[in-house]
Amino acid sequence: METPKQGKLLIFCAPSGSGKSTIVQYLMQEHPEFSLAFSISATSRPPRGTEQHGVEYFFLTPDDFRQRIQHGDFLEYEEVYKDRFYGTLKAQVESQLQKGQNVVFDVDVVGGCNIKKFYGERALSVFIQPPSIEELRRRLLGRATDSMEQIEERLAKASYEMTFAPKFDTILVNDDLEVAKANAVDLLNAFLK
Repeated sequence: METPKQGKLLIFCAPSGSGKSTIVQYLMQEHPEFSLAFSISATSRPPRGTEQHGVEYFFLTPDDFRQRIQHGDFLEYEEVYKDRFYGTLKAQVESQLQKGQNVVFDVDVVGGCNIKKFYGERALSVFIQPPSIEELRRRLLGRATDSMEQIEERLAKASYEMTFAPKFDTILVNDDLEVAKANAVDLLNAFLK
């Protein structure tokens, strides 16, 4: 009997406003041949609206979360602010890989580097970069969703995050969305075959 093919891992990181979510959504929706599935994160925040445990997130209490950190159950985690944790459970990722899914991570740069370190060659880490900080400022202003203060905070964070780019397997510059999407498809074709 043929053993099912183990999945691989795809790590996407980018500063806010780089177009990461748009590119990842495109890959997930338009390219079923890649068998992509999001990694389901754990969080200590309560469910919102119709969110269900094990679908959007695994909902844990802050104490459960801390206990699982102590047991080394997480590939990566972050305490965003007091008692508000987000993280990736190793067992969940392993179960998705066993099913032959290629697991997609949309995480911060530190989390991305940690997952890559843990999985090595089984993971492809992609840093999606805006052409420049000026272009990023223009995009964030164009969104008209943030105050000037929030935009400046995001730009400062983006400058810091861009220093991590060399740690990734590949850098995808998104100065033209259609070109960036096509480049992402080429990257996945090469990595997943």
